[in-house]
Amino acid sequence: MSNYVKKNILMDADAIRRAIVRISHEIIERNKGVEDVILVGIRSRGVPMAERLAAAIEKIENVKVPVGMLDITLYRDDLSTLDYNPVVHGTEIDQDMSGKTVILVDDVLYTGRTIRAALDAIIDMGRPKAVQLAVLIDRGHRELPIRADFAGKNVPTSKKEVVNVQLVEQDGVDEVAIGEYA
Repeated sequence: MSNYVKKNILMDADAIRRAIVRISHEIIERNKGVEDVILVGIRSRGVPMAERLAAAIEKIENVKVPVGMLDITLYRDDLSTLDYNPVVHGTEIDQDMSGKTVILVDDVLYTGRTIRAALDAIIDMGRPKAVQLAVLIDRGHRELPIRADFAGKNVPTSKKEVVNVQLVEQDGVDEVAIGEYA
């Protein structure tokens, strides 16, 4: 992140691991198991989060939960106002979602607009029985009536602050920090 100044570390690797394990248990409990559950990670950091949740659930339940990847680029409500040519990475969901419980997974829940776009994309692919939301960080400031069903950490923030999630799979380190743009 250019001009980003880190202020505090909110979660280190151990805290992230513990949050993943706790969220996995909560998913299993809420859904009375994981039959007909599909984890769908929102690109980019929601994907490794979904894969980690699937691994933790498999360790707990001895059941492999399907994981899909969702690119919401073309569903963004600000697409026409962006100054760049968006890169669409594609959606990879090999399961029919009709009648299933889809758990959307993302790193940070902020305004809710990313989740709204993800819901639009999911509905275009089928009619799930239910859609639940798992996030690592819920930082508040919602602009839409969206809430996380499962959250690793609730972090009150100001709008000028930035929550920066880094994951080993993409960034070489597991860390959640809060900072500001200089």
